[in-house]
Parts: sequence; structure tokens; C-alpha cells
Amino acid sequence: MAKEFVAPRYKKRVPMTVVVNISSLQEGPGVETTFTENVSPGGARVVTTRRWQPGERLRFTFSPGDFRSTARVVYCHPQRDAEFAIGLEFLEPVATWFSSSSAGSGDHLHG
Repeated sequence: MAKEFVAPRYKKRVPMTVVVNISSLQEGPGVETTFTENVSPGGARVVTTRRWQPGERLRFTFSPGDFRSTARVVYCHPQRDAEFAIGLEFLEPVATWFSSSSAGSGDHLHG
């Protein structure tokens, strides 16, 4: 079994639960409302019920909220109960959303 290459992480991820909506940029299933496990200025780890392919691009939005970004799936790992954990890299400048959130305080954001 080939080992999946994941580039080293340069931005620290912070454990944070945020309700988000994700959807494919291609035709396919609709919008999935789910949550993050951790976030950084450049990406997030999200729990999903769908198996995503590395390299696939999707829409990522806070629910509710104004933050929106296109993201690239870096990895998709099977989890328990027919769930997957996906690592996302935001493809648009997004550093401002992270610094304005309560991530530094250790609080969790809920939609």
C-alpha cells in the first residue's frame, strides 16, 4: 500500500469547533453542514460523511458567517461511523478570519 505524501505544515493548527458548509465545485451531492476539528490561517481539518479525493476543490463557508473560501483537499482519512477527516488548504487569502476569531482565547466558535 503506497503511503500518501503530506507536505509539512508551516502554520500551526488550533483545536476549534466551527460549524461549516462544504460543497464540491463540480456537479455532485449538495451542501454538507459539518464542523471543523482544528483550524489555521491557511486551512482546516473537517469531519465529513463523503469520501473526497486529494486535489479536489470545494467551497468552504462558515455557517452562519461571512467567511468563504475555495479549498483544496490535501488528504481524506477514514474515521469511525462512516465518517472521514479531510485536511483542507484554503486557496484564497484568508489570514484575517483567523486572527479576528477567538482562536487565541481557547474558546470554541459555534454557528
